[in-house]
Amino acid sequence: MSTPPFPRPGLPSAGPRPGPSTAAHGGTPAAGAVPPPGCPAHAAGAARLYGPEASADPMGLYERLRAEHGAIAPVLLEGGVPAWLLLGYDEILQVARNPRRFARDPRLWRDRREGRIPDESPLAPVLAWRPDCISQDGREHLRLRGAVKDSLERFDRRAIRRAVHRRAHRLVDAFAGAGQAELVGQFALSLPMMVLTDLYGLPEEEGAQLVAASRQLVGGTRKALEADRHIHQILGRLVAAKHLAPGPDPASWLIAHEAALSDDEVRQHLRLVLVLAHEATTNLVVDTLRMVLTDPRFRGTLHGGQMTLPAAVEQILWDEPPLTVLPARFPRYDMEIAGREVREGDLLLLGLAAGNADPATGRTTGQEMYGNRSHLSFNSGPHECPGQDIGRAVTGSGIDTLIARLPDLRLAVPEEELTWTSSSWSRRLDALPVRFTPRHDRNPFARPPPARGRRPETGAGAGTPDGAGGAARTEPGRLWRRLRGRVQPG
Repeated sequence: MSTPPFPRPGLPSAGPRPGPSTAAHGGTPAAGAVPPPGCPAHAAGAARLYGPEASADPMGLYERLRAEHGAIAPVLLEGGVPAWLLLGYDEILQVARNPRRFARDPRLWRDRREGRIPDESPLAPVLAWRPDCISQDGREHLRLRGAVKDSLERFDRRAIRRAVHRRAHRLVDAFAGAGQAELVGQFALSLPMMVLTDLYGLPEEEGAQLVAASRQLVGGTRKALEADRHIHQILGRLVAAKHLAPGPDPASWLIAHEAALSDDEVRQHLRLVLVLAHEATTNLVVDTLRMVLTDPRFRGTLHGGQMTLPAAVEQILWDEPPLTVLPARFPRYDMEIAGREVREGDLLLLGLAAGNADPATGRTTGQEMYGNRSHLSFNSGPHECPGQDIGRAVTGSGIDTLIARLPDLRLAVPEEELTWTSSSWSRRLDALPVRFTPRHDRNPFARPPPARGRRPETGAGAGTPDGAGGAARTEPGRLWRRLRGRVQPG
């Protein structure tokens, strides 16, 4: 049975209770009530992490908050939900690396625990408790994270790159002859998810649906809950299929892992990897492509210049993290952080982009950081992203393929005309229009036509490279079609 958005297990409070309830979703006091003392909503200058200002200039917003409040600032999420945003590099590391003081378990969130956050909140898919490793602390976290980490490490990295090249070539084939393209919608949005569907052993037609659902979920829109349910349905069918026909893929590895995950835990971790990897890698691909097309340090590389593609990826991870804000930590007791009184159960957000730009580090935004991976873009401490190297591989190999096929790729509009849309968690480039010389080069991964008199290969595994998706797609198409019609998450 699927987990409700905000289960209320009745965990004991680690500190004193606040005063009367505020309005559930609007961030303003209910009739006859006031916000709880010490709540971020009390602090003057609480800023919205979404909307026009955040979309137009998020770094400017973070710097304004830093100037007004220091290393921690009161903010509002979609729906007026109050939180604290950590802006200091050292403060973020201290919180991320100290689970004894700062829990990851969202069941400790006081506003949710006391009924001020409704179950239908669009923040539920991101902030709700689930039986996955990022919602746990201690031994349970180690058990679940160990299973995920072991499964990701079983991938053949060369096979992943072959899968990326194959998918990237197919995407480029669709527009190479046109002489123009929009690289967000026609390349960056699809590439990570299509590679993930290969690695998961999912039928190809599920990829486009997962792209749309993942974006809705992380965007915090009203469709987030519906999108989350759709992702669970697809992954529930996948887990059922892998019980019947296991293969070299994450679902099969998680099912067979010595940590003895339940089917619900398997599905939740497949969802976790899918959603976070897609959102982060898509944004990393888009922002690196924009840098490739606009930064003279990189453009020169095409002709023997200064910056390599891996260096460009790391520079983007410093200057424009694919997830600008990361949820969430919850103080286990009342305490002071950077001079501010923070209550037990308050919602703390890690401002990754703000922390990377913290003047206290001695670094300025845009400063070249060749070879330096001490940025915060993949979190730190026990919950540091275990799949970050896969994200780098997808980004580097995908962009490398695109440039090799279209070497005269250039931006089709002035850079200042590019626009962004932000949620509380990330900033997305709306479009990246480009022009290039039309090309009709042969795709080296294109499947040759079948020999006369021979039926072409069919089924989920046809034409996929060994080790990444090809062997993973072992379930027959008939099995998947049968499961698609009847299997629900359970």
